[in-house]
Amino acid sequence: MDQDNILLDAASNELEIIEFYIDEIGESGEPYRGYYGMNVAKVLEIIRRPAVTGVPSNHHSAVLGTFNLRGRVLPLVDLAMWLGKTRVESDSLKVIVSEFSGVVTAFLVSGVNHIHRLTWSRIEAPEQYLQSFSNHSITGVVRIDERILFILDMEQMIAAMTPGQEPEEIEKQNELPDDYGQGCRVLVVDDSMAIRKLISNILAKAGFEVMNASTGLEAFDILQKIKRDAEGGAISDYVDLVISDIEMPQMDGHTLLKKVREDPILSKLPMVLFSSHITEALRKKGMELKADDQISKPDLPTLTKRVRALIAERWGK
Repeated sequence: MDQDNILLDAASNELEIIEFYIDEIGESGEPYRGYYGMNVAKVLEIIRRPAVTGVPSNHHSAVLGTFNLRGRVLPLVDLAMWLGKTRVESDSLKVIVSEFSGVVTAFLVSGVNHIHRLTWSRIEAPEQYLQSFSNHSITGVVRIDERILFILDMEQMIAAMTPGQEPEEIEKQNELPDDYGQGCRVLVVDDSMAIRKLISNILAKAGFEVMNASTGLEAFDILQKIKRDAEGGAISDYVDLVISDIEMPQMDGHTLLKKVREDPILSKLPMVLFSSHITEALRKKGMELKADDQISKPDLPTLTKRVRALIAERWGK
């Protein structure tokens, strides 16, 4: 198999993450190095710390200013400040330029280590106490050698700092009558608490009954229980449609879709893949796995109507 394409093979359940670190000053005053990661697919480039100029109006306190990168003005976000850490100053700081949901942002970190190829099954969902401690900024935890890497919810950070991306603004674009989805049950699967809550709120306000899961594995366990509860009856009496993120700990959305399509009972369920950035290659893979629809975050205002149309088409509701 072509190694460049292995990450798009649903059976592999794999991804590549870039490992970076922040040198912090701990509560006791001692230096501490925290290790973090993000999906390589979202990284555009890594550069040295640039000089920054003006700060945007209504900026978040973690935004240090803006800089020009080949004609594009980008905000520089101090990741340590966002995480509530006190970073050790250095002349060798690095900047990770990334793109999420069509928004390009630069994150200041202490340094970058390696790129790791992993299976999603190696990434654990964070414990609840860790989520609370990190302000719900962590979507996964992975152990590499003797280090623990925290996979960060970059989408939540960017949404909090980008005008027009606030949950309240997006929800307004999806306002429909509160009985629009009456009688329809949807399972929403996403490792980002912010995105999961956003989609669930949009659907619930339109009258849908919503269930939630934070990983593909948790979602598949829920669907297996529903199948047992149905006892040969109509699966649509319990769930009508699944909306799933693609990148998740333990089991990604492509693998979840593949397992659902292989199940003779669950295969009837419409499945929508939702991701902050669906490339042509990812869209092609979703089509091969028979996703009923694929929606990127910029298309979120159309989500409710597309979900309702799929349920009507499949179940006649």
